[in-house]
Amino acid sequence: MGAAALRLYAPTPAAVRAHVHVRWWSAPFEPVAAALPATGRVLEIGCGHGLFAAYAALGAPGRRVVGVDIDADKIAHAHVAARGAGSRLSFAVAGSGAVPPGPWDAVVVVDMLYLLPAGEQRRLLTEAAAVLAPGGTIVVKEMGTEPGWKVRWNTLQETLSVKVLGITQGSSFDFVAPREMAGWLEDLGMTTTLQRLDRGRLHPHHLLVARRAG
Repeated sequence: MGAAALRLYAPTPAAVRAHVHVRWWSAPFEPVAAALPATGRVLEIGCGHGLFAAYAALGAPGRRVVGVDIDADKIAHAHVAARGAGSRLSFAVAGSGAVPPGPWDAVVVVDMLYLLPAGEQRRLLTEAAAVLAPGGTIVVKEMGTEPGWKVRWNTLQETLSVKVLGITQGSSFDFVAPREMAGWLEDLGMTTTLQRLDRGRLHPHHLLVARRAG
């Protein structure tokens, strides 16, 4: 499905195509998508150009995926890609950290929370939990806080992307330990699981899955 998702971006500018290809090869999308329900309404917050949303939509015909992002230019390119995916994929511009009303069967956030202060991260996840359908799922793919050398490498790369090149909107980073983030959701009565996804990769990828009772 990765190749099919990337093909959706064929009509976009070369810089966008290059960006989504790098994104595909640098992020472990497969286990993140596998944590989503195979059917139902899925919201991705901070979707950027929409590559993960496209991959998730193509991977399960029963999913209807909506991606939102603060960057109107990226959403414009995501709209172009969505034309090849039919009604199962759509995008919209949203405010920073905004959580559109549900109910959603799943809310997913991929490598975006670190751009918000820890308090805002907790607020966003709390609001996401509130708009879940019964039995709904929150899926968070973020960078972990260990091992140290991977964290330093990731921080260097993000500094270049955000503060130097301006590829991603933001001004500072706040990487929260996955266990702490899981605790926020457990305080809301959700059941959580944690999984490292960084084996064989340069970045400290980590997956958090939280489920609401049915």
